[in-house]
Amino acid sequence: MVASQVHLVRHGEVFNPDGILYGRLPGFGLSKLGHLMAQSAADELASRGRLVSALRASPLQRTRESAAPIAEAFQLEPVIDDRIIEPTNHFEGTVMRRALKNPVNWPFLVNPVRPTWGEAYTAIEKRMRAAIDDAFDSVDDGDVILVSHQLPIWVSHLSVAGERYWHDPRKRRCSLSSITSFERTTEPIPDAVPAERLIEVGYTEPAAHLQSAARDVGAV
Repeated sequence: MVASQVHLVRHGEVFNPDGILYGRLPGFGLSKLGHLMAQSAADELASRGRLVSALRASPLQRTRESAAPIAEAFQLEPVIDDRIIEPTNHFEGTVMRRALKNPVNWPFLVNPVRPTWGEAYTAIEKRMRAAIDDAFDSVDDGDVILVSHQLPIWVSHLSVAGERYWHDPRKRRCSLSSITSFERTTEPIPDAVPAERLIEVGYTEPAAHLQSAARDVGAV
């Protein structure tokens, strides 16, 4: 037996009044609104009436805080998983609009396909897929929840959907405290060798009613 579903939950709004690209920097926790968003995600997951057997979170403060209401809802102890952390980024700690005007930073923008300003999309996909596969195999029954970040979740979606990794960051379908759900299946693909694979089975935005008041500028 393995997990029935794995849910990738993005953290809530971060307290970031200066608009810093916070990346992996310490000290960036949830805002008051972010805590409400995280609670909305927990409430949505609990309302589904599904057995949840394990909870894992990125080691960063915003994801650990976002995992807290989920842990309470399901009476689980969160386990830190370094593989689902925010990617590295050259512009971490800067205000992006200002940094882009500085010629010193232009060499880091030469290849958006990789991208040259941070961790390669292929590297992000590899570590996220390993974490998702391990999550499926880590329990005998029920679901596993991984609390992560926008880009790792979005790259996971692109990978499962068979789409290219290069994209416009402004057009990611991965809002604050959103939930992206996956299952394993052996359903055949036409003209392909039968094999177990991941499929995406759901995307929800339980904090949609809070988004209009949120500021989401610090994600890589």
